[in-house]
Formats: sequence, structure tokens, C-alpha cells
Amino acid sequence: MHSSLTPAAQSEQPSKERTRLTVSVVICAYTEDRWLLLQQSVASVQHQRRTPMEIIVCVDHNDALLERCRRHWEHRTASPSVPVVVLANKYQGRLGSARNTAAEIAQGDIVAFLDDDAWADPDWLERLLEPYGSDLVVAVGGAPMPEFEGPRPRWFPFEFDWVFGCAYCGLPESQAPLARLIGANMSVRRLALADIGGFHSDNHDDMDMCHRLMHQRPAEQIVYEPTARVQHFVPSARTTWGYFWRRCFFVNRGKVEAFRQMGGASNLSADVGFVGQALSRGVSRELRQAFRGDIWAAARAAVILAGIALAGAGHVAGQAKWHTGRMQWRRHRRDGRPVPRPARSAPVAGEPAPIRPIDAPLPKSGIGTQPQE
Repeated sequence: MHSSLTPAAQSEQPSKERTRLTVSVVICAYTEDRWLLLQQSVASVQHQRRTPMEIIVCVDHNDALLERCRRHWEHRTASPSVPVVVLANKYQGRLGSARNTAAEIAQGDIVAFLDDDAWADPDWLERLLEPYGSDLVVAVGGAPMPEFEGPRPRWFPFEFDWVFGCAYCGLPESQAPLARLIGANMSVRRLALADIGGFHSDNHDDMDMCHRLMHQRPAEQIVYEPTARVQHFVPSARTTWGYFWRRCFFVNRGKVEAFRQMGGASNLSADVGFVGQALSRGVSRELRQAFRGDIWAAARAAVILAGIALAGAGHVAGQAKWHTGRMQWRRHRRDGRPVPRPARSAPVAGEPAPIRPIDAPLPKSGIGTQPQE
């Protein structure tokens, strides 16, 4: 089963028509625990100043949620100008595969992605689409702002709001080119997404997409527009030290495999830049605040250092895991034995679930194409 994302044979529309680009909004969901948030997410898109041509809700391997979504949206006429299409993830994978499933049927010139626990400001699409007035812009992302269930932890540094899937200190404060977008609030030209074969990663789909786009289209730009805002819900369970350290470690461990799968599209420049900025600006800022009497500032400085150390440890662990897997793969190939698949156990909080064996070939058409087990 291969992704049917295919680039059109014809060139894109003339520049004079770009001001009226159409947009499909994709929202992927996987749990009924977020039902109220999902409803709020869809409603926020239905009431945009810039009306999308469709909203696609793709349900990720949850039959009960799929049926609930169909009952709720498919035959409603409350907002007839914005049809809601509900479908199931047809691939074995998770988020990246669900986004591929939705993008395959999207009709808009632009495909925008919104998380099921995020809701958009009324001018979100208007601001997100504005940079596409330039032919050189291939993808645009906005700022997901944290909406905390409880109070924000005073020890938590703003540089690490990416742990929540939110905009973080260090991102541009005005429209500017950016190496990577945040998956909770991003968009891409549909034909460009098709050109790279859709999403190739479940756990790092946003990073993977951005790297592949820039590798294939070096003369074009990925743009960050911070005024295109959505509110991203952060449950209290994600504001603990345990969640923080697991995300810092396991996300960066998983990046190693994602980078290996990218081939020539991979690079660590964004990661190195983040570390340099967090150390030079973040730590120094917090130490100045501590000197002025902020008793929590020293803790935030320490957490920045700890987060960077955990990320580095995760990268080293990922490299070791990758090389161990390659050695095992080569040994089994040499001996003519089948390559063992990793056990599918429930992940620790913050750790991505494995979706394929290490060093398994990745089809050009994207993730989710491996046979069902």
C-alpha cells in the first residue's frame, strides 16, 4: 500500500491568482479523552476570517472515536460553507501516517495542520496564508501558544516550551525564514508535499518535512509567522520534571534515526543554534534575574543546562542504538537469518513508540507503507 500523494503535472497557478489560494485544514485525532478539545479545534477553523475549503479530521486507529466523529460532523449543516470530512488513518503508522492519509484527499492549494488539542485564533489562516504571496515560500508555520491546565511551573524555562509542542523563547519575533516549523501549527503547499512523497516520519514528521523540502528546494523558503497563533492545551501531567527529562532525552534519541532516514537532507544546524542561543542568552538572562532577586531564575538556568545535557545524552544513546541495530542487521543478513523486529511495548511517557525496525528501508512514498502485522 503506497501513499497516493502525487505532484500535478502542470505548473502552479500564476502569481496573480496566489492571493486566493485555497486551503484544506487537517486535524488528526487518536483518543476520545480529547473529545471536547477536538470539537473546539474544529469549531475554531469553522469560524476563521479566511474560510477554508474543507476540514479533514483523520482518526488514528480508534474505531469508537471514528464513529463518534462521523455521527457528529458528517451530516451536520451548522456550517455548510466549511464541510468536515471524517476518515480513518489507512496506514499502520501514527501521526505522520494519519497526516499522509488526509493530505492524499485534500483539495486545497495549501494544506494546513492543526493539532486536536489546539484551537486557532480567528485570523489564524489569514495570517498563515499571507506569506504565500511570494513564489519562493513553500511552507509557513505559526506560533502555538501554551494554554496551561494549571499554573505554569515557575522553574520551567521558556526556551524549552518546545517540550509542550509550543513556540519557545529564541524563535523570531516577526516574520522570518526558519529551518523547522512546529507541527501543531504549520502549513505547506500541497504539490510540494507531494513532491517529497508526503511525511516520512511518525514521531518527527514536522522536522522531517522541513528538512526534505529545503533539501529538494534550496532556493525556496520555509517561513515562520508568529502572529498566526493557535492556543495549544498543556495538561498538568506535562508540567512535571519527569515529563520534561523524558522529552528532552527521548525526542533527541529518536531524532538520530529520523536524521539517518533523511540521508542528505539531514543536518544539525538548528539544534546547534538552539543550544548556543539557550546558553548565551537564556542562562545569562536567568542569572541576571536571579541577581535581581528572582528566586526561581536560578532554577530555570539550571534546568536549561540540564535540558541541554539530557538532549546530548539522548543523541549519544540514539547513535549507539543506531549502530548496534546496523551491526545486528548486517550479522543477520550475513548469516541468512531474518532480521528481528523490535518488541512493540507501551512507551514511557515522552518516548516515541517504535514504528519500524532499525535500518528498515523507507519507501519514497512516505511512512505507513509497510505491511500490516
